[in-house]
Amino acid sequence: MPLTYLTAGESHGPELTLILRGIPAGLPLAPENINLDLARRQRGYGFGERMGIERDQAIITAGVMDGKTTGAPIAIRILNKDHAQWRGKAIPPFTKPRPGHADLTAAIKYGYRDLRPALERASARETAARVAMGAICKHLLAQFEITVGGWVTAIGEISAEAEIERIPYLERITRAERSPVRCPSPSAAETMRVAILQATKDGDTLGGIIEVTALGLPPGLGSHVHWESRLDSRLGAAILSIPAIKGLEIGHAFQNAQLPGTQAQDAIRLIPNSQLLTRNSNRAGGLEGGITTGQPLHIRAAMKPIATTRAPQPTVNLANGQETTTAYERSDICPVPRAVPILEAMTAYALAAALLEKLGGDSLAEILPRYAALHHRTPPMDNHPHTWWPDD
Repeated sequence: MPLTYLTAGESHGPELTLILRGIPAGLPLAPENINLDLARRQRGYGFGERMGIERDQAIITAGVMDGKTTGAPIAIRILNKDHAQWRGKAIPPFTKPRPGHADLTAAIKYGYRDLRPALERASARETAARVAMGAICKHLLAQFEITVGGWVTAIGEISAEAEIERIPYLERITRAERSPVRCPSPSAAETMRVAILQATKDGDTLGGIIEVTALGLPPGLGSHVHWESRLDSRLGAAILSIPAIKGLEIGHAFQNAQLPGTQAQDAIRLIPNSQLLTRNSNRAGGLEGGITTGQPLHIRAAMKPIATTRAPQPTVNLANGQETTTAYERSDICPVPRAVPILEAMTAYALAAALLEKLGGDSLAEILPRYAALHHRTPPMDNHPHTWWPDD
């Protein structure tokens, strides 16, 4: 059974619902394994008023019995506390689409007579359900000693990339969680905080760059034989599905594009006095041919400034066909720090799906021995000529 998930719910509706199918039986799972990441998603300098209302908690309603997964679909509810402010009330029409949001495009596609159905579902509130899903996937990966974590590299024009590259991966993750903007560099983090404060005063918003790594991955996840099996295509689809994420880089992709081929690869070497292979660099970001190499997976994602700004932007009132300016809907100023656990979630989902595809099995007890038996050694070669396409 492939790992798949489905979310349902609107930003100000009664609740969000998650259905996650394909998690093997026997995984110990409690709400606490999920609530930590739900709380992380609600923290981060630059969040809006909504985060002062919600206290997201996972309510597991199916797929877990006696504290362990059963192999059946897992169902989770996350209540929207803010729904009480909307229930039973006549809501003024929303007819002024915001540039950069799904307001106009969704209304054209679905024929909405009011823009609210578009903004309610396109809202990043939906990502709370994804974070719950990703927390389960991260918990599954942890059984195989695979760690997924992320941090903020840049907000607006402020970048800490050069400094962060000198910090070991695990330390980056740890430092980021101690920072209000989830940046491992304290000096850059303070500059970012000041920039967010200024954007708040200006009625504007800020985007940035988020990095995610996965440590402890075995080689051989993903495949080169079908386009949809390539792990980089799966990761790209997963991460680019997050609201406001508009760019993705695996490894040093954009730097590599400026280099000659002899300088852009990760040379394959032998560990002295052994037959084990090693790499002295990781420019490919842990993937070659859509398959993991065993090195750390390294992803960089660009998050645009979100579309909802206090300062009005030019638009057209679709109710009367007159040019006007946007109306403000409560929103974050800078969602970048809060987006780190969202990117972790989608990365963990793609990796967990690839791991389960590689190993097969219906229960954790069945899968763990298969993982231990994976061959990480140099693949054997018979060193004989082959007639690959014999004459008929």
